[in-house]
Amino acid sequence: MVVVLHRYTGSFNMARNEQDLLSTEIVNRGIESSGPNAGSLTFSVRVRRRLPDFLQSVNLKYVKLGYHYLINHGIYLATIPVLVLVFSAEVGSLSREELWKKLWEDARYDLATVLSFFAVFVFTVSVYFMSRPRSIYLIDFACYRPHDDLKVTKDQFIELARASVKFDEASLEFQKKILKSSGIGDETYVPKVIMSKENCCTMKEGRLEASTVMFGALDELFEKTRIRPKDVGVLVVNCSIFNPTPSLSAMIINHYKMRGNILSYNLGGMGCSAGIIAVDLARDMLQANPNNYAVVVSTEMVGYNWYPGRDRSMLVPNCFFRMGCSAVLLSNRRRDYRRAKYRLEHLVRTHKGADDRSFRFVSLFTCSCGINYS
Repeated sequence: MVVVLHRYTGSFNMARNEQDLLSTEIVNRGIESSGPNAGSLTFSVRVRRRLPDFLQSVNLKYVKLGYHYLINHGIYLATIPVLVLVFSAEVGSLSREELWKKLWEDARYDLATVLSFFAVFVFTVSVYFMSRPRSIYLIDFACYRPHDDLKVTKDQFIELARASVKFDEASLEFQKKILKSSGIGDETYVPKVIMSKENCCTMKEGRLEASTVMFGALDELFEKTRIRPKDVGVLVVNCSIFNPTPSLSAMIINHYKMRGNILSYNLGGMGCSAGIIAVDLARDMLQANPNNYAVVVSTEMVGYNWYPGRDRSMLVPNCFFRMGCSAVLLSNRRRDYRRAKYRLEHLVRTHKGADDRSFRFVSLFTCSCGINYS
C-alpha cells in the first residue's frame, strides 16, 4: 500500500513538473467564414514549451566561474601570446652563434639594460607568486564516536520508543517501516534522554549533548594533529536547529581557553548544506589571514529535535538523524604541505533559496504539544 501511494505521488509530481515547463496562449483567429459557426469569433489555444529557467540552473554557476576566471586573467591571456610570438619571431631570425654573440655584447656594453631586465623579471615573478591564492590544506579530521551504552539497533530503537509511552502503535509501525528502508545499520547512537518519559527538548539537554559531541570530536582532533587550541586562528561551527546563547562557538572557546583574537563564527538555520558553507567561510578567512589554522565543526542535536507526536511527516527525521559530530583542521601554512591529507582545489555551491520548494524544505514551528520542531 505504501509503495502504490509512493508511485502515485511520484507520477503526480512528474506531471506537475511537466506542466511547469509548458505555457499556454489564446490566439484570436478572426471571424469564421464558413461552417456552422460562420460569422462568429473563433479562438484557439496554443501550447508551447517554455525555455528552461537558466537563472536557477546549477550549470550557470560554472559558466559564471569561467567568466570571472577569464576576466581576472584577461591581461595575461592577451599579452602572453603576443610576447611569445614577438620573441619567437626575433629569435627565429638569428642563428645560434649570432644569438649568443648578441647576448654577450649586450651584457658587456649595456649592463644597465641587462640589470633592468633582470629586476623587472624578478619583480614580475614576485608579484605573481604573492598574488596567487594560498593553498588550503586539510591536516586531519575527527568524527565523534559515542560510548557503547548509547548504541541501539533498529529493533532496540522501536522497543525503547514503545517504552517511552510517547508514540501509539500506528506511529511505531510507521517508524519501523522507515527504519527498514532507510539504510541505517544496527550500530547507531542516540541520547538516552529521548527514550525517557520526560520532555527532552530543553536547552539543558541540548547543551549537554552539544558539549559531549563537540568536545569529544575536538579532543580527538587536537590529539591527532598535536595542535594546541591556542594555535587556532579561525573557528567555524555550524548547527542548523540548536542555536543557544552563548553560542556553540563560544562554548568551545571557553572550554579550551582559546586566544582572544580568534575569528569565531556560528552558523545556524542553514540545514545540511551548512557544512559546505562553513568550509567556504573558513577558506576565505584563511586567504585573508596568512600562516594560520582553522577548525570547522559540524553537528546537529538529536535530542533537541526529537519529535514525540503522531504526524508522520515529522516522524521521519527521528528515523534518520543520529548522534555525532565532525571536526576538521585546515591550514594555509606551506610547511604543512607534507603532512596534509588533502588540498582544497575547488568549492562550488549554489543557493536555491529562490525556489519555494527548497525554501520550505526545513522549517521550525510549534506543534500542538507546544514544542518547537522542524
